[in-house]
Amino acid sequence: MHFLLVEDDPTISRFLLRGLREENHVVDLAEDADTAEQCAAASEYDAILLDVMLPGGADGFEVCRRLRSAGVDTPVLMLTARDGIADRVHGLDIGADDYLTKPFAFDELLARLRALTRRGRSRHVSASLVYGPLQMDLELHTVTANGQVVPLSATEYRLLEYLLRRAETIVSRSQLADHVWGSDYDPFSNVADVYIGYLRRKLSAAGVPATLIQTIRGLGYMLKTQAA
Repeated sequence: MHFLLVEDDPTISRFLLRGLREENHVVDLAEDADTAEQCAAASEYDAILLDVMLPGGADGFEVCRRLRSAGVDTPVLMLTARDGIADRVHGLDIGADDYLTKPFAFDELLARLRALTRRGRSRHVSASLVYGPLQMDLELHTVTANGQVVPLSATEYRLLEYLLRRAETIVSRSQLADHVWGSDYDPFSNVADVYIGYLRRKLSAAGVPATLIQTIRGLGYMLKTQAA
C-alpha cells in the first residue's frame, strides 16, 4: 500500500519509514503542513499517518480539516502524544478516522492501518485478497496460485496487491508507479512494464494464464479473467 507519513521528528520518522517499508509498503514523508497538503492533493494514498505537532502555522488538526474541506477523503490516522479525551474527540470531529497515542506498539499501528484501509471496501474485509486462481494473505505476505505458493519480490508483491485491490479496473502506469514505487519512480522509465513481465512469468509458472494481467493499449493494465 501507499502511505503518506506526516512527521517532523526525524527519530520517529526514520523508525516508521523503516518499519513500514519492511512490511512492503511504499511511504512518502512530509515534515511540515504545507508539504503534507501538497502531497495529499497530488497523490492517491491508501492512508495518511498525521502527527498533531507540526512546525509552522498549522498543526495536524488544521491539516486534517483543510484536507477534508478540499474533498480529500483518504483515511487519516492521527499520531500524537496528547492523550486527553478532548483532543481525541476534536481530531475525530474534524475528519480523522482514527487516533493513536504515542508511544505506541508498531504492531498496533499496522493493525489500525489494516482496519482503516478495509473499511467500506468489500474486497478488503478479510485478511486476504482473492481473485480467480490467486489468493494473497495480507498478514503473512504470501501469494498462492491454484494452491501453489508463488515466490515474489517485495516490489512484485506490491504490484500484484495493487492490481488485486483494483481487479477488473484499468490502472494506468502512473498509478502503478505512484503506489508501487512512490516518489522514487522515474516517469521516463519502463520499470512498470518490466515488472509486469516478471509477474506474468512467475504466475504462469504456477499455471496462471499470462492473459490474467491484460494490457489495455494506451491506458495501462487490468486484472481480469476474461478478455476486456
